[in-house]
Amino acid sequence: MSGDTGGGISLRVNGVAHPVTVDNRTTLLDAVREGIGLTGPKKGCDRGQCGACTVLLDGRRVVSCLTLAVAAEGAEITTVEGLAGDGDLVPVQEAFVRLDGLQCGYCTPGQLCSAVGMLAEHAEGWPSAITADGPVPDLDAAEVRERMSGNLCRCGAYPAIVRAVLEAAAR
Repeated sequence: MSGDTGGGISLRVNGVAHPVTVDNRTTLLDAVREGIGLTGPKKGCDRGQCGACTVLLDGRRVVSCLTLAVAAEGAEITTVEGLAGDGDLVPVQEAFVRLDGLQCGYCTPGQLCSAVGMLAEHAEGWPSAITADGPVPDLDAAEVRERMSGNLCRCGAYPAIVRAVLEAAAR
């Protein structure tokens, strides 16, 4: 449809359908933050390089600053606000809190969503860039660092983040 600049769509975020009016060029990040009012996903680089905006789209990690909102219609979107669905923290969240897997906290929502998605990918047998041929190895610090490499922490809380992810994986 020539000249169409967008319109109303419905985004299912954290189990709730939200009608939003968006331009065809609106990113999922902007629709979630500005259209729905969920501020967990952060706008860091706005180029898909830092991971602060990471959310789960049908359980898979995506950088929401590079995902068009219209492309997410019909999918289940999970932000950090939806990880603890019934109020109980998921194991990764518990481990981040207990092991101080954050400092300023700006990257934490993206780190948490990425960790949840990464643990699911590993459990399904997805290889990483450093996985040798053969079965997917158990998670170790090097494997976690590789699989989480798309999520930057400007404070340098990486050692605690890796420990938290490994602890959650062990549960």
